[in-house]
Amino acid sequence: MEVKNCRECGRLFNYIGGPKLCPACRDELEKKFNQVKEYIQEHRTAQMQQISDDNEVSVQQIKQWVREERLTFTEDSMIGVECEGCGRTIKTGRFCDGCKSEMARGFNNLYKKNEPQQRAKDPRERAKMRFLDN
Repeated sequence: MEVKNCRECGRLFNYIGGPKLCPACRDELEKKFNQVKEYIQEHRTAQMQQISDDNEVSVQQIKQWVREERLTFTEDSMIGVECEGCGRTIKTGRFCDGCKSEMARGFNNLYKKNEPQQRAKDPRERAKMRFLDN
């Protein structure tokens, strides 16, 4: 366990993991998250800047919650974030469905290329005992 300064208030705290926030600031951020979530449910057509201003939360923080998939905007909402792969507007996460499937195909191809080629031998051939010559 490390002792770090909170990036929000500057107090020292025992850092375990996650954002570098003390427990008090982390609780405050969680309250803000719940407030923003309720606000979005009530005001489905609100713009990102309006959500930020009315809830006293930065636009960057709202975008981070969307990228973490903690917040999701409805399909009829005009709000979205950019896909990190192609730049298309998405409602939650970091990548659009097209980029996700492209990455999945790429990963599958990597595994297929790296698999060793098994020789088709007689199973009895592999079961024999072998000796090393000196």
